[in-house]
Amino acid sequence: KRRELGEILASGGVRDYISRGLGRSYGDAALNQGGGVILHERLNRFVAFDPSNGAVECEAGVTFTDLLEVFVPRGFFPAVTPGTKYLTVGGAIAADVHGKNHHRDGSFASFVDEVRLLTPAGQTLTCSRTQHPEVFWATVGGMGLTGVIMSARLRLAPIETAYLRVDYRRAQDLDEALDAFLSSDAGYRYSVAWIDCLASGKSLGRSVLIRGNPARRADLPERLRRDPLVVHRPPRKKVPFALPPWVLRPASVRAFNNVYYRRHPTREGAVVHYDPFFYPLDSILHWNRIYGNRGFVQYQAAFPPKSSRQGLIRLLERFAATGRASFLAVLKSFGLGNEGLLSFPFPGHTLALDIPYTGADLLRFTDELDRIVLEHGGRVYLAKDACLNAEKCAAMYPNVPRFREIKRQLDPQQRIASSLGRRVGLVERT
Repeated sequence: KRRELGEILASGGVRDYISRGLGRSYGDAALNQGGGVILHERLNRFVAFDPSNGAVECEAGVTFTDLLEVFVPRGFFPAVTPGTKYLTVGGAIAADVHGKNHHRDGSFASFVDEVRLLTPAGQTLTCSRTQHPEVFWATVGGMGLTGVIMSARLRLAPIETAYLRVDYRRAQDLDEALDAFLSSDAGYRYSVAWIDCLASGKSLGRSVLIRGNPARRADLPERLRRDPLVVHRPPRKKVPFALPPWVLRPASVRAFNNVYYRRHPTREGAVVHYDPFFYPLDSILHWNRIYGNRGFVQYQAAFPPKSSRQGLIRLLERFAATGRASFLAVLKSFGLGNEGLLSFPFPGHTLALDIPYTGADLLRFTDELDRIVLEHGGRVYLAKDACLNAEKCAAMYPNVPRFREIKRQLDPQQRIASSLGRRVGLVERT
């Protein structure tokens, strides 16, 4: 497989290539207009596993679903997981994904010990923090633009059960939510907040905080102790067709938000299986059809601590003022960042919102949001971006010049490229 991919990259038959995992990036990270796409569906084998420490070596096409089904019954769980299990290990490395535990454990890169990278010249580099470290840190978060990720060695987290003990807390406004994060995040491995982006005035940023820790066997009710490491496959609902635009009008979303807020009163100690806790949308097939035929844009921004409160207020005020309805809005705390040249997280807070696509006016709106983010020292997440330009990307990610230099060394002919890479200036025109 490595030889065949090397021949493809060296053939020159197609202008350039990008790897594609399961295509769950919200923008054009796995698209390559005018070029080729390398599918990793058959590069999905487990190579080795050490049960003494949870170290697993696998090919890049292994999915998080594979990890869960194979290793949860063995008492291990992905140390970092985003909000879907339908992504590949290679994609998780390329996007340096983060989860509900970033404030404690960092991003996915924190648990990746080694990456095998196939360069456009056909060379296989084994990259780590000590071996080709600059290539490693360019590849982690590098959106697949340094080469083809072939395999990786990573560490899983030990678990006693497949459940979590979860606490819910209402916050009446953004200040109360941020104060709750600050005062209690140290006591929770996982912490996130659903946020009502249409609330305004004294209720601006009202939220439901959802925080949890891995449950021990002794925490479970007797009926769950018989099979504490069960991999649930709940019945999956399906959105059968693209819904009409009126479904997500502000009045409809405002009504949904009111119901959601009232249905989640403050309570402690709920025992919740990992599947609905980490992957609530995965239980709904074709959930994107809720946004109709025109789809949506997801906008995720991060702000540093000194300006996160004001930056978040500005974003939420713009949403409330324009009446743009985000069906899904999530607020999280970020902990320490890493050395990844293009890794998204840094200390502070991050807000992710789904915005129904309405045409050119939405692009003008995201441009306005970008300016707010830049004014407050923030950045947007490349794995979810669909609108950013090269100038703003360079302003948000100061290591872009160094990334381009390393890419130039690995790929002087720019044979690895994507629509995203060209749009935000990470791939040089040849």
